[in-house]
Amino acid sequence: METAIYNISGKETGKKALLMDEIFGIEPNDHAIYLDVKQYLANRRQGTHKSKQRNEVAGSTRKLKRQKGTGGARSGSILSPLFPGGGRVFGPVPRDYSFKLNKKLKQLARKSALTYKAKEDAIKVIEDFSMEAPKTKEFIAITKNLDLEGKKILLILPESNRNIALSARNLQNVKIVLASNINTYDVMNAGNILMAEGSVNVINQMFGL
Repeated sequence: METAIYNISGKETGKKALLMDEIFGIEPNDHAIYLDVKQYLANRRQGTHKSKQRNEVAGSTRKLKRQKGTGGARSGSILSPLFPGGGRVFGPVPRDYSFKLNKKLKQLARKSALTYKAKEDAIKVIEDFSMEAPKTKEFIAITKNLDLEGKKILLILPESNRNIALSARNLQNVKIVLASNINTYDVMNAGNILMAEGSVNVINQMFGL
């Protein structure tokens, strides 16, 4: 599949970018996308949640009342979960939520996500550009020229660029990633994909094409 390459002024350069069908035109696998997104979100969890159990609560262990003859239920320590300030039953404890996925499945998920964006005509390729200095206004002007102003954008660059990163970091609806680091969650979470021309080759190499 070929798509036009634009410049930062929003005009077609006359060049075409080839989006390989093996990456941008496969039969999408929804379950692979689900698993990859689930893993991404799970791996981001800190898992530091903690509540005190009965053996961790500070307090007296004295028996509150005699066993029989009170007409009420038996009660032992004030640390019991039945009393205010007592330990919590089956409360959360620190744990690791991360899990592993097969490498081929993760590749399938990323290809499926990129295919969905290509089918939605939500991918634009822009020729490689740079910025002389960090200027958020200039970056907003570029998105406006490309009819992407106010939209949720994932900008994919072939290599890190400090000035572009600083220009876009204050914009909530823009995220910048390197082509070698794209993941299924970011692709699916974005409304539009803006790819620098050089990142197309990086993605092709990443998938072995």
